[in-house]
Amino acid sequence: MRIHARDGVAAVPCRPAHTRTAALATYRLAIVVGSNRRASINRKLAEAMARLLPDTFEVSYPRIDDLPMYNLDLEAERPAEVDRFTAEIAAADAVAVVMPEHNRSLPAVLKNAIDWGSKTMPSNVWRGKPVSITGTTPGAIGTAVGQQHLRQILGILGAVVQGGEAYIQFKPDLIAADGDFTSADTRGFLQAYVDGFVDLVTRMVPR
Repeated sequence: MRIHARDGVAAVPCRPAHTRTAALATYRLAIVVGSNRRASINRKLAEAMARLLPDTFEVSYPRIDDLPMYNLDLEAERPAEVDRFTAEIAAADAVAVVMPEHNRSLPAVLKNAIDWGSKTMPSNVWRGKPVSITGTTPGAIGTAVGQQHLRQILGILGAVVQGGEAYIQFKPDLIAADGDFTSADTRGFLQAYVDGFVDLVTRMVPR
C-alpha cells in the first residue's frame, strides 16, 4: 500500500496487518475523513483501516475543511480549493468515507464536499464510483444513523455503495500508539469489511 501526504499532513506508509504479495499500486483510493477536527478520531480510524488494504491500493486523503459553503453563485468561477477536491475524487478509482455523526446525521463539512462534487450534474464525480462508508463516535451505536443518511445521498447521486455495515464505537484504547487496532476481534471484523470493498472495487474497475 502507498500513502500520499496531503496538505502538510505526514502519512507514514505501513505494511498491511496481514500478509499479502507486494505489487505496484494499481487502484487509487481517496479516503475522505468527514471531520474538520485536527485530532479527529475518524482520521485515526481511517489510517488504521488503510493498513488493512493490499499493496495494490494507493491511498490519498483529500482535504475538505477548506471548501467554501456550496453556492451556485460560485459556479461561474469555481474556487481553486473546489477544483482541487473534485479533481482528486474524479481521479480516484474508489472512495472510502470515514465519518463522525452529528445530531443523527452526517457532518455539514462532509455534506458540503458531497454537494460540490455533485455539481454540475453532468460533472458529478460520485456517479459510478465504488464507495465504502464507516465511522466512529464514542456513542454506543457508533455512526449508524448518519451512515444511513449518507448512503441515501450517495445512492441518489449514482455512487455504488458497498453493502454491509461497519459501525465502530470509539474507546480510548481502540487504536494503539503504533496505529494498529488493539483488539483482534475489531481488526478481524474490519478486515472482512475492507476485503469486501476491495472485492467490489476490483470487480468494478478491472485491470
